[in-house]
Amino acid sequence: MLVIYRILISIIYFLSPIIILLRLIKKKENLYRFKEKFCFFTGKRDKGKLIWIHGASVGEFQSVVPVIEKYEKRKNINQILITSNTLSSSKVISKYKFKKVVHQFFPIDTNNNTKKFLDYWKPSLSIFIDSEIWPNMLINLKKKKIPIILLNGRITLKSFKRWNKFKKFSNFIFSNFDLCMCSSLKSKIYLKKLGAKKIKYFGNLKFSQSELEKVEFNKNIRKFIKNKKVWCASSTHNKEENFVGLVHKRLKDKYKNLLTIIIPRHINRVDFIKNQLNELGLITHVHEPVKKISNNTDIYLVNSYGQTKSFFSLCKNVFLGGSLIKHGGQNPLEAVRYGCNILHGPNVSNFEEIYSFLGSQKISFCVNKYNGMINVLDKLLSSKNNQRNIKSKIRFKGKKILKLSIKEIDNYIK
Repeated sequence: MLVIYRILISIIYFLSPIIILLRLIKKKENLYRFKEKFCFFTGKRDKGKLIWIHGASVGEFQSVVPVIEKYEKRKNINQILITSNTLSSSKVISKYKFKKVVHQFFPIDTNNNTKKFLDYWKPSLSIFIDSEIWPNMLINLKKKKIPIILLNGRITLKSFKRWNKFKKFSNFIFSNFDLCMCSSLKSKIYLKKLGAKKIKYFGNLKFSQSELEKVEFNKNIRKFIKNKKVWCASSTHNKEENFVGLVHKRLKDKYKNLLTIIIPRHINRVDFIKNQLNELGLITHVHEPVKKISNNTDIYLVNSYGQTKSFFSLCKNVFLGGSLIKHGGQNPLEAVRYGCNILHGPNVSNFEEIYSFLGSQKISFCVNKYNGMINVLDKLLSSKNNQRNIKSKIRFKGKKILKLSIKEIDNYIK
C-alpha cells in the first residue's frame, strides 16, 4: 500500500504546478511563498532547539495557540516552526506577535520532499494536530528518530472506516506516533484499533484559551449592535439560513429591535443567502465597516473570514450550523469561551462529547424543529445570561487539559 501511496503522491506532485496555478488564480495561494510546498524555504532556521507543530488550517492552529504561548516562554526552546496547508491560516498566524515562531507551508508529501524538509529544519520534536496524517513525513521522522506526537487527535467514524480498509497500512502508519493525545474517547478507541501504541485522553484542547487573545472590532458596528436585541447564527450551511430567517421573522413580532447576525460557513454563498433572505421580506446588510447600517436592518450578513470572535464577543446566544443537516456540527468552544449560550441541531456527531458536556452544564441546547428553536431562543433572549459563570467553567476545564498536555509533551523534549 505504501508503494501505491507513493505513486499517487508522485502523480499529484507532477500535476501540482497546474493545481498551484489554478489556486493562484482563485487567490488561494501566496504568489511569493507557494514554492515552500516544493521545499524552497523562505524562512530561516535559527541555531538551537526547534520544535515543529503542524496543523492543516486556521482551526487547528488556533487550538494550539495556548501550547505555543507556553513554549515561547521556555529558555531551552530557540525556535518554533509552524506549518499549515492554507493561505488563510498563514494570515491568521501572522496576526500573533510571536517572537520565536516561523511559519512555512507544509511540503507536498513525497519521499524526497519530506527528507529535504527535515534535513533543513532539523526539529527536535514534531507535533501533528487533529487528523493530519502524512505517511512519508511520519516514516522519515521515525527514521531520523525524531519524536512524533499527535496532539488533540481526532478520528471520526468516517475517517476510521477509510483507514480501516487498509488495516496493515494503517497499523504501520499509526504505530509511528510516539504519543497520541486524543480529543475524545471515541477517537481513543479508533486510534487504538488503527495501530497507535501510546494513547492518552485528557479532553479537547480547544477548551483552553489563548492568553494573548484580543478582539478588535469596528466602533460603528459595536455601537449599532449594542442597541439591539441580538443573536448570531454561525457556520451555517445551505437551508439553515432560510431556517434562521424564518425564526427571526417570528421573534421580530415580540422583539422589535431584534438583529440576527449570520456568519455562513462558506462566504462565497453570501449573494445567494442575501437573495434568499430578501425573498422572506427581510432587510439584509452585508458586512462593510465603513457603510452606514440602516436602523431597520433585520439580518447582518458577514462576508469575510476571521470575524467570528468579534461577533461572539457581542452576542449572548449563538446557533451553530452544520447541525440541522447531516454534516456533524461545528465546534462550539470558541463561542462558549466568550460566554455564549449555544443552540444547535441534532447532528453534532463530530463533537458529541463536547456538546454532551455543555448540555449537562446547561450551556448548550438542542433544537431540531422550528417551534423548538423559537421557544428556546425566546427564553434565552428574555433571560439574564450568566456569561461570567459560563466562562469560568470553560476556563477551569481548559487549564486542566492544557497543563496535562504540556506535561506529556515535555517528556519528549530532549
